[in-house]
Amino acid sequence: MLILSAADVEAALDLDALVDAVAAAMVDLSAARVSMPARIAASVPERDAALIAMPAYLPAAKALTTKLVSLFPQNRDEPTHQALICCFDPETGAPTAVLDGRVITEARTAAASALAARLLARADATAVAVIGTGAQARAHARALARDPRVTRVVIAGRRPEAAAALARELGELLPRELPPGHAAPSVTASDSIEDAVRDADIVTAATHAESPVVRREWLRPGTHVSSVGFNTAGDGEVDIETVRDAVVIVESRAVALAPPPAGGIEINRAIAAGLITADHIRAELGELVAGTATGRTDDAQITLYKSAGVAVQDAAAAALVLRAAAERGLGTNVELGPAGS
Repeated sequence: MLILSAADVEAALDLDALVDAVAAAMVDLSAARVSMPARIAASVPERDAALIAMPAYLPAAKALTTKLVSLFPQNRDEPTHQALICCFDPETGAPTAVLDGRVITEARTAAASALAARLLARADATAVAVIGTGAQARAHARALARDPRVTRVVIAGRRPEAAAALARELGELLPRELPPGHAAPSVTASDSIEDAVRDADIVTAATHAESPVVRREWLRPGTHVSSVGFNTAGDGEVDIETVRDAVVIVESRAVALAPPPAGGIEINRAIAAGLITADHIRAELGELVAGTATGRTDDAQITLYKSAGVAVQDAAAAALVLRAAAERGLGTNVELGPAGS
């Protein structure tokens, strides 16, 4: 069995190829060509935390995987999300690999948001606001900076010093990692979340906020919003008025409308408040990719991609990483034979 560390996964992961892999997985999910049962979770109440299991079978990628992800939002010296992805041979069921799942979770979530921005943001969108200062905020800034339309990225968060530190890091990183000929956007920090949102064409919220960090009155006509923050308490990171007024896109209607530990808390809060019904969800991301549904229909619309995270994205990313790892000889092989063999 192959073991891939976080460094191995980072080395093997092609961020541009990942967007395409996620797009294909989303099409298969919407077309019911995958097996993806609802996630389950074991709660750790004293830490407001959970251990979540997310299995999936993605036939097109020959991927049979389960992600085990711990969500500990109170962590300060450790990542809030930590994960393993266990891969199995879809022909025999034999375990074939264990991958660090933290890097994949960050990257595939950001890749899906980049895909949503590609499909939903206005053609003239140039300014991005990333709300959050953690690993997901970093991953989203990296992914959105690869969009050739984007010339400016602003980082904002509840801790201005953390936003400034992330902006400095990205300002050094992006020119080194973007493809040749792709000019790196400017990266700055804002002390005000409101100011950053008001000045953006694309807003990405990646927080554990229990009260909104994106509010309807801050959004200019035509803004695209992605929300990937996950929690099971409070009101979520986007207010329900934004949900009400936006063209809403999700990965899966069933997942978005599910109760915790799945679901989009903002969508379910808006339904509970009587502002919308379940039919307010315009489309799934895979339907937009396949061209069987439409998202934005004019430049004044606000669009909202609400991510709840789906296991087929992990399966697609794991398959991509395993192919690259095999080509490059990455990872460590271990034997799992019976004791004494």
